[in-house]
Amino acid sequence: MAGSRARNPRPDPRRAAARRALRASRRVVVAATGRLRRVAGQAVTASVATPDPAAQPLPPRPRHRWAAGRRLADAGPGLPVLVIGTLMALIIAMLGVERVTGIHVLPDRFTAGLRPPPKKFPVLAASRPVGISSQPIDLAAPVHNVGIAPDGSIAVPDAARAQEAGWYDQGPTPGQYGPAVIVGHVDTNTGPAVFHQLRELRAGDPVEVSREDGSVAVFEVNSVERFDKERLPVDEVYGDFSRPNLRLITCGGRWIGGETGYADNVVVFATLVRARTG
Repeated sequence: MAGSRARNPRPDPRRAAARRALRASRRVVVAATGRLRRVAGQAVTASVATPDPAAQPLPPRPRHRWAAGRRLADAGPGLPVLVIGTLMALIIAMLGVERVTGIHVLPDRFTAGLRPPPKKFPVLAASRPVGISSQPIDLAAPVHNVGIAPDGSIAVPDAARAQEAGWYDQGPTPGQYGPAVIVGHVDTNTGPAVFHQLRELRAGDPVEVSREDGSVAVFEVNSVERFDKERLPVDEVYGDFSRPNLRLITCGGRWIGGETGYADNVVVFATLVRARTG
């Protein structure tokens, strides 16, 4: 209206609180980043120090290697724990910002395990897997635990257990939030192994994982991919914590021998769709 004076809008106290909280969180990020850089430098320095001649040699590396885990091992034994701890502290701090301000500032993938689970799929309590099956490829095999190999990759199931699959016991169990990882040989010197037909799975195929608590986690295949072992997309394979996932990994591609074996990894991406007993 002509001749009227424009009024200064009243400041929104919620937005002001959000700005203050975000500035505080940025200071946390800067401090954490500086500390990570210092620790990373110390870890690298320690890793290139002159080896002790009296130390015992490491056992030979396995014939088939999974690309998983090598980057964490190369960074030094304490760095992964520090990184994860710092990220969790930062996520909790940002959740506090959301609670105070009511403004959503974190991607769902970082907070899926900290918020109430969605209703469209189940989330199971921790229970180690004991068996795996998939009717489309006639897969039915026991599952045992595997850890980390001396080179930092996921350990390969022993050749004597080539008809069994190995669950990576440093990650989620099948049915928990995040990607449960199960690995297996594609073949041995004497013939096909447990995951020989893994590459034949297709989107929509079921994969069932029997668990120690008597339940069965039923997953549905999303895709089957093949990656060069030196170019494995680590975030894509191991970083999705938006819901309970399953990753089945074996070797594939051309045979190049040596410590690498096959040039590629075949990776099945699957998500939990339901659970049943027995």
